[in-house]
Amino acid sequence: MPDPTGDSMGRFLTLTDVAEVLSLTAAEVLALVRSGELPAIRLGSIGQWRVEHAVLESFISDKYDESRRLALWHEAEYADVAEIFPDQRRSTST
Repeated sequence: MPDPTGDSMGRFLTLTDVAEVLSLTAAEVLALVRSGELPAIRLGSIGQWRVEHAVLESFISDKYDESRRLALWHEAEYADVAEIFPDQRRSTST
């Protein structure tokens, strides 16, 4: 079987392929899709779920970022929110 993370499988992955990549069950992946946490589309007359490679890679990257922020939060006695969420700027009042 080709590597599900490689381009040899095409642009889209089945939920079974995604489950293999993430080391989850197909039911767990379906729950992520149904909750909207993992974006997917339905294709074909019977509406089979498919996840685009780029979407899966973005999902994995987001999970790494989430884990890093959570670790920083737990590490700090008094967490600096600007360090944990660098995209947000603090407003200063005069």
